[in-house]
Amino acid sequence: MLRVFLTVLAISSALGFAPFAPLMGLKTRSSSKLSFSELSMKLGVDEKVIVIGVAADSGCGKSTFMRRLTKVFGGKNVGPLGGGFGTPGGWETNTLVSDMTTVICLDDYHLNDRGGRKVSGLTALHVKEQRFDLMYEHIKALKQGQSIAKPIYNHVNGTLDAPETVVPTPIVIVEGLHPMVDPKVRSLIDFSIYLDISDDIKFAWKIQRDMAERGWTLEQVQASIEQRKPDFAAYVAPQMEFSDVVISVLPSEISKEPVGKHLKVKLVQRTDKAGFKPAYIADKDAAVKVVPNKVATPATCGIALASYPDKFYGNPVATVELDGKLENINDYTYIEKFLADTGAKTSGELSSELIKVGPNSPGSLDGTGLFQTVTALKLREFYEAYSGKKVQA
Repeated sequence: MLRVFLTVLAISSALGFAPFAPLMGLKTRSSSKLSFSELSMKLGVDEKVIVIGVAADSGCGKSTFMRRLTKVFGGKNVGPLGGGFGTPGGWETNTLVSDMTTVICLDDYHLNDRGGRKVSGLTALHVKEQRFDLMYEHIKALKQGQSIAKPIYNHVNGTLDAPETVVPTPIVIVEGLHPMVDPKVRSLIDFSIYLDISDDIKFAWKIQRDMAERGWTLEQVQASIEQRKPDFAAYVAPQMEFSDVVISVLPSEISKEPVGKHLKVKLVQRTDKAGFKPAYIADKDAAVKVVPNKVATPATCGIALASYPDKFYGNPVATVELDGKLENINDYTYIEKFLADTGAKTSGELSSELIKVGPNSPGSLDGTGLFQTVTALKLREFYEAYSGKKVQA
């Protein structure tokens, strides 16, 4: 009996599973069926694991972006690890998984729970409230094809829950406040992204979310933003310097509406990143401006595109901009024609991805959705160059 137990344990460990984890108090994801060719390839040894870091403040659209990223890589069963909170056999989890990707929320590496932070007097943005050593060990293990027992930060009640078992996948995305802050953690990240939301837009979005969804007063929203500002400036915003792509969301310069109603979105892309080719309009080495005349826009806001080479934190970048908003999501089929090197495998794939998501998804009709989708397609292209494997469109 002991020999059988050890044999099962050895085989399971080699495949990256944790069959007896429930007996040890760990939560696990049920494994999908593997082909013979997949069994013969060891993730992290024969097959590379790519780690993508996405940094942003809370309420900046990371959830929408994460789903765009996971869907573009294909695979089945995209959803919360283990089924997610409130489903049969589920639990509170921040981890999003598919056959190809695992998205880990770095809030799970908070040092203290909500009550503990009241004692420490520090915000969740402060670096002293993060377990960077454990974060490093876990990302390193996943990159080597090993499963981890990851803690869970419960956003509902602010507690640190029992760990869950996370099985490595070819693509691991770590998202949160601090993916590029710690040098050791940053050294494990193969591609880095920063979602930069201007204070004016962040304030407008937080009012909409926290007052509508959480029942906060305007004064509470303002107090929360002011409390977080010093730590955000000290620990979160500086990560832009280390990012390969920055998606910057600003107030529109052509809208006649109040600030926050319409946006100007910039896609800032490093041009010296190995294996990465930035998107651009018409000529990658020239400054280009385009005003599309065959799209429907609100009467108080048109639409304008621009592309130009630039410097960002002293690094060479290629920037693409979209100011304004569409009224008809199908007009992306026209907008797409102006863009080059988007990472699309076929003509029309970019607009097709946007149209599939639909007009009601956040940012779908402005540059937010457009450049998040371009970034997702470019990451697929980068993964293929990095791993030597092809992803089906």
